[in-house]
Amino acid sequence: MFFLVVFITTGAFQKGIAATIVPEKMALINAGGFTRGINKTGKEAFADEAPAKNIYLSSYYIDKFEVSNAEYTEFIKATDHPAPAYWDHHQLNQPSQPVTGVNWYDANTYCHWANKRLPSEAEWEKAARGPAGLVYPWGNNLDYSKANFSKGKTGQNNITVSVDSHPEGKSYYGVYNMAGNVFEWVQDWYDSDYYKTGKEIRNPKGPQNEIFFGFAKTSENPASSLTKKVIRGGSWFAPAQSITTTHRFWNDPMNNSYGVGLGFRCARDFKINPKMQARSFYMDALTQVGNEKFKKAKRSIEQAIKVDPEIQEYKSLLKSIENQM
Repeated sequence: MFFLVVFITTGAFQKGIAATIVPEKMALINAGGFTRGINKTGKEAFADEAPAKNIYLSSYYIDKFEVSNAEYTEFIKATDHPAPAYWDHHQLNQPSQPVTGVNWYDANTYCHWANKRLPSEAEWEKAARGPAGLVYPWGNNLDYSKANFSKGKTGQNNITVSVDSHPEGKSYYGVYNMAGNVFEWVQDWYDSDYYKTGKEIRNPKGPQNEIFFGFAKTSENPASSLTKKVIRGGSWFAPAQSITTTHRFWNDPMNNSYGVGLGFRCARDFKINPKMQARSFYMDALTQVGNEKFKKAKRSIEQAIKVDPEIQEYKSLLKSIENQM
């Protein structure tokens, strides 16, 4: 009878363990490797995009949409933060349009206020190109209907569009407008040689300044090269070559006006829910009991109790396992 109960319980909870609760309006980018950069340069790409390299990233969340004017309004109301450039521009300040005219510090401050952070350049690129290493978020062929760039194919579209526009152009992970609309600030400093000289292949954070006797420098590059922050994705007025998933561009972090196309989206660290982790140990214990592997079952349920000691169900299972041993 005991084993029958175990079997039924296992089936009842299996879906709950597999499911991950993703924050609202964010996409989960699962841990794993991806190809950063490209080997071909010239007409297809610029030299700072090369070479291609396999990079490993831990799981993280990224906003599905660029931060909108409506969301930035709530930030201004809550913090009394200064309004960005173009805040009164009637063609750019509609609630559903992306906020634009923000500098890097504005974007960074907003993300921390929202309990998030700016994505690293590597995180942004993986979310844009997906596991297949696509040239554009939607595939490998340029398509004017799937993004807002080059002022539209006719050159007549000269404003940003809603952050949830062009669903047909979203990335493999379901992230919108990673090509065009507004350039997006990321966390990293810009170094044109970083893809060539950077040695990090696991969760890279870009070139870093270090302070020695009041002077900033890095082990690989002169400090003078680290005065710009990376911007990604192209914008409504930028040419087609700037909207590829590997294209890198830069701006002074104090500058809020690259034309009218500087916006951003946020990211967040992926953290394991302790209760879900404990439940996973519990499910493993049930499976081991069903296979009559009681020593392994005991170790698993002890882990569950260690993570979440308040659940009586776990303690009861431990007693039942001990009685079977």
